[in-house]
Amino acid sequence: MKKLIWLVFILLIGFIGLIYFSVSSTDKEFETVTIQEFDDLENIDFRRHDSVEVAASSLYEANELKDIMQGDNYREAWTSPVKVPVLFLDSLYGGVEIVKEGGGTQTHSLRLKDKNGFLYSLRSVNKDPSTHVPEFARSLGLENIVIDAISASHPYGAILAASLSEKAGVLHTHPKVVFVPKQEFLGKPYNEKYGNRLFLLEYETEGEENWTDYKNVYKILDTKNLQELKEENPAQVSIDKNAFVRLRLFDMLIGDWDRHAKQWGWVVQKEGENFKAIPLAGDRDNAFFNLGGIIPGIISNKNIEPEVRPFEKEIKHMPGLVYPSDVYFLTETPLEIFIAEAKKLQDLLTDDAIADAFKVWPKNIAEQNSKEITEKIKSRRDNLVEYAKEFHRIIIERELLNKPLKGSEDIKISPQLMKCFECGD
Repeated sequence: MKKLIWLVFILLIGFIGLIYFSVSSTDKEFETVTIQEFDDLENIDFRRHDSVEVAASSLYEANELKDIMQGDNYREAWTSPVKVPVLFLDSLYGGVEIVKEGGGTQTHSLRLKDKNGFLYSLRSVNKDPSTHVPEFARSLGLENIVIDAISASHPYGAILAASLSEKAGVLHTHPKVVFVPKQEFLGKPYNEKYGNRLFLLEYETEGEENWTDYKNVYKILDTKNLQELKEENPAQVSIDKNAFVRLRLFDMLIGDWDRHAKQWGWVVQKEGENFKAIPLAGDRDNAFFNLGGIIPGIISNKNIEPEVRPFEKEIKHMPGLVYPSDVYFLTETPLEIFIAEAKKLQDLLTDDAIADAFKVWPKNIAEQNSKEITEKIKSRRDNLVEYAKEFHRIIIERELLNKPLKGSEDIKISPQLMKCFECGD
């Protein structure tokens, strides 16, 4: 027995040693793009270039030990050069104004408005997760476990998700990858934070002006503003449940596990006195989330972190993918809608349609990742009806909400409307 205890102890010490060797490969917590053609960025006149060749980040380069311990993930995609257009804001869409800074704690973003009132967002491809590092991890020198997890997100996943969205018939924000050099328009404060970086330029998920193809659009609202509209017009406001179910099943197809209420916009149509809200998905940072390695495998265990779901051929823990917003909007939705929308996605996302969607990626990126991602999408597609049934079962089994949706904490709505979208009807 003593020998067994000593063996376990030695193995534990060895495992801890491997962890420290793995996370000590870099002490950096953030890094911007690497531009292939130029060394001295400060003295380059980018107006003489319509495009540049950049690598999203070299921060996630790894040796074999790090690949084993923290996963291979999408490291190669992050370090591979791609050609992207150079963007100057003073000439974008005839000139735009900066409305405000936005984004969460990891993504740096600017909200822009053009002369026609359309709202856009510049969202950083490179993330800064340093604020998410727990103090105990810093004190133990393990902050790289959190920092390095960004390599599980694909730097160009959002544009592939948009391309697949077109095939699936679901709304998206039309993201494009652009390089924003330092420029006079940004001014000193913004140049330091936003200059010489890689961004996604996309439509905002809210706004007064309608940029979609839908007619009779009242406004594009975020979730909390939709709730306020419902509070004012209880019997006149509804959502397109078929569209929401299809979009949520699409989320599962592409492995996008991060779909809380703040990730949605709603294109609100008005017909007479009635309003119908059509869901619009934003923030595809975690689509195709490829979390591998021993350490992330332990952390993402369903009993430790149930909501962080790796993108695999099978969905192994559906409860982790069901959000409060699903219960809120879909609690009284019949099973038939879930099954019908699953079958529609199966019909729309044929093998040829999926293959065609990957044309949005640069050739070198597609060669690296398209085969594996395609296999996973097809596997999930083929089982989508069963996933839809399980999704519906979990929703109806869960209790109605007893606290506000994320992002709606500061609005005043009735207790009934807080429970579910149709509870106040």
